[in-house]
Amino acid sequence: MFDYVESFPIPADLLPQRLRSLLEPIGTDPLQRVEVSSFTETERPESNRETVHMLMAVVPDDGNAIPVLHSEGVVAHGVPILSEKGSEKDFAPNVSRHDYIVASWGSSLFFTYNLAEKVWMALGLTPRCIGNEHQRVVYDDLSLPEFGVAEGEVSLQYHFKPSRDVKWFMSNEYLRKYLWLRGGRGVRQFFYEATLEDSPQLRNLMNGQRFVSLGKPESWLDCDLQETENGLLLQVWATVVAVSCELCPQQTADGLTWPGVAGAVTHASANNIMRNATTIYLDDRFLERYEQNSLYGSTPVDMHGGWCCSPSYLGQWSFTGCRRVGRNLIEVELRDLYKGVPDRETLYAHAHALDPEIVKQRDLAEEHIVSKVDRFLEQMLSLGENLSWLGAALGIEKPAVELLGFSRKEVKVDGWLNYPQVTKLAQVAPLDMTQQAFLARCKSMHEIWQKLPDGFLKQILEAVGVPRKSIANLGSLKLLQCLLNILTRFDENCEAPDALKSKEEPEGWNARSNDIAMLFVTYDLRIADAHDAVSKIVERLQDQDFDTATLHQGYGRALDFVLDGVINSFAAINRPLGRILGRV
Repeated sequence: MFDYVESFPIPADLLPQRLRSLLEPIGTDPLQRVEVSSFTETERPESNRETVHMLMAVVPDDGNAIPVLHSEGVVAHGVPILSEKGSEKDFAPNVSRHDYIVASWGSSLFFTYNLAEKVWMALGLTPRCIGNEHQRVVYDDLSLPEFGVAEGEVSLQYHFKPSRDVKWFMSNEYLRKYLWLRGGRGVRQFFYEATLEDSPQLRNLMNGQRFVSLGKPESWLDCDLQETENGLLLQVWATVVAVSCELCPQQTADGLTWPGVAGAVTHASANNIMRNATTIYLDDRFLERYEQNSLYGSTPVDMHGGWCCSPSYLGQWSFTGCRRVGRNLIEVELRDLYKGVPDRETLYAHAHALDPEIVKQRDLAEEHIVSKVDRFLEQMLSLGENLSWLGAALGIEKPAVELLGFSRKEVKVDGWLNYPQVTKLAQVAPLDMTQQAFLARCKSMHEIWQKLPDGFLKQILEAVGVPRKSIANLGSLKLLQCLLNILTRFDENCEAPDALKSKEEPEGWNARSNDIAMLFVTYDLRIADAHDAVSKIVERLQDQDFDTATLHQGYGRALDFVLDGVINSFAAINRPLGRILGRV
């Protein structure tokens, strides 16, 4: 490809980086983002403005010389004149009779941009809008899915200066795919302006003149240098072949070397009956990509006493056989990483594969986050049911599902599908979890049991003899503590439900209980999240005998500790309550 930087009349080391980037060709790296349109006027430290007006045209790759393109930084400027009927029946915006990547229009006051219709239709892209102050459009390929294939600002206003910069970028892989389909090259036409620092090299080019033309109007380059009070003003008009008509190297999972597997693996060998039982271990961060995007299916499923976590995408494809083992490991057979999923997903899984020697150092029996959340959910189900039965025994009817929002029947039939808040709580929890992520998880836990109606708890307490005025201003945690104190005393006396109803104030109902102390800690952690009170976090964990020295390695163990404590707290309520209700 022609070397535009070398052919530029000003030495490469004197060119601003922005100008060089416009002159340099784009390689075939599929991960590169290619600038395909821009309208920027950026203030620079030297008290001057760097201006770029650029668009990209699709010029046939037919062996002919690249024509010199002419534009005003946009595909169309102004609108057709309204005259006789049908005067614009062949209206077809173009860049010197060529198609374009971004449809851009301007009127000197207003400018608007969008991906060209031919581009998004040829590639099957779907737009999504980002509003408010950003006003951007992002195009995704939802068939894979691949997000952010093309994106850029929608519009700007111009009054002496632009209201914002506009930059449009496109995936190199998809851009080249489109150019290949069209048999064309991506050709940039741009105007560039900036004031360069005065230097002997530039003065030599000017040969003692205040203005000098360094290019030719009908060649690929027309530029000039002129003396100003701030330095030497450079203006450039150029037509540059930036993207060749060549596809990016295809991403393939064939030839990968997996830890613990001898030789390179292909689709065929992965499905070979002699190798399909090979076990691969993945770091469970593999799941983060799928857990954090609602388009993917990532709900854990209890399969025969073990938890599966096989991500899927809208019925298009799915991993199979991914099982959680240990705290942060996924166990899966090699064939399941190749069977029925796009190569890019296999490559993504490969990036998370662990060496068997590392796996040997892990405890495969250690409880993982999904198992802990399942135990938490079991306590929530039991609490809702027990409180509902207790209410019925006291003449207060309230279905269990209306207390905490959980139905055991639904969980049995559909698992966690109807409870996204539970799935979110069970997302990947690495040992090096950040403090912010830890506090957010504590907040999620707290919000689940906060659904318990205070009024219902007050009715129960009042029915067992607690004065209404004494609990009128108490929140759910204090109310649960009062209930636990009463239940503990009745259970110790082997009482049945019919003995609970009373008009006499029970002894010790408002005492402090250490059995549910972790619920109060979690509440305080939720408040710490709102007020960024780091010292309070450490203090509250220390109060519960947690080794806070481990926090410098991350908050993963702290989450384990808090979640276990919360589970034990609700178990402390459910146990005596369950025994009392069982004495019918």
